[in-house]
Amino acid sequence: MTSASSELQVTKVGGAIGAVVAGLRIGPDLDPTAVAQFRAALLKHRVVFLRDQHHATDDDQYAFAAQLGEVTLPHPTVRGDGHAILPIDSEQGKANSWHTDVTFVDRVPAISVLRAITLPPYGGTTVWANTVAAYTNLAPALKALADSLRFVHTNAYDYALERPTAIGGIDVREEKYRAEFANTVFKTEHPLVRIHPETGEPSLLLGHFAQSIPGLSTADFQDLFGLFQRHITRLEHTVRWTWSPGDLAIWDNRSTQHYAVADYGDHPRRLHRITIAGDIPLGINGTPSTPLEGDASAFSPLQPA
Repeated sequence: MTSASSELQVTKVGGAIGAVVAGLRIGPDLDPTAVAQFRAALLKHRVVFLRDQHHATDDDQYAFAAQLGEVTLPHPTVRGDGHAILPIDSEQGKANSWHTDVTFVDRVPAISVLRAITLPPYGGTTVWANTVAAYTNLAPALKALADSLRFVHTNAYDYALERPTAIGGIDVREEKYRAEFANTVFKTEHPLVRIHPETGEPSLLLGHFAQSIPGLSTADFQDLFGLFQRHITRLEHTVRWTWSPGDLAIWDNRSTQHYAVADYGDHPRRLHRITIAGDIPLGINGTPSTPLEGDASAFSPLQPA
């Protein structure tokens, strides 16, 4: 348990995003002051990293996550451990595409807690981008355009598995995962610019689950998607983390995108993710996201905006 009198040490690792937090050992019954300090660091730095949590089990990770908010099921369509843990396992596919977690549902998760389990001998880094900075740094004309746009996000296209297939065909485990991922289709129309429910900041809500813009052609969608996605992932908006055993990464899913770099060959890579429930995004004009297909209520309780 963290002492009530101790202060967490927060060290920035990037100019626009990212910090390492020291002085916290994850587990149940953390001091509320420490949890509040940690949450403040998360809101400020968008993604924070904990090192040397070698003691941590799935139960410790769950207990820690539950002190940050209400825990969801592992995923809207993928069973995971059936309780809260979603294994991010290279044997089932590689999430090497820019995305914000689970944006195909209306209640976009608030926070993700990811713990290293098995790491490759090289590569396997993860990159995060600050979507608040991306909006802030848009030219005024592009801000005006962004404020008016809405994108349809869907899991009908699986970012984690749309990659070149190895010689010899798709692995049986990948085939099984594909079928599970697609067993229920979700579609949600989100504003491109959402207001963060805790900080009030506008940010760009995009990523690879965005697949169309109502009323526009595929070509026009692709042009606009590429335009805004390019601004989000400018190197100045990003931080890159090289994983070590005992590491956790915790990110604000409402103000970031991330990308797992698939540069470790056939070596195994496995991490465990727990997700914290979020709210229905509100656009800059106050208009909420609209579910078009699929009911996410079983995946996540709805949090107030």
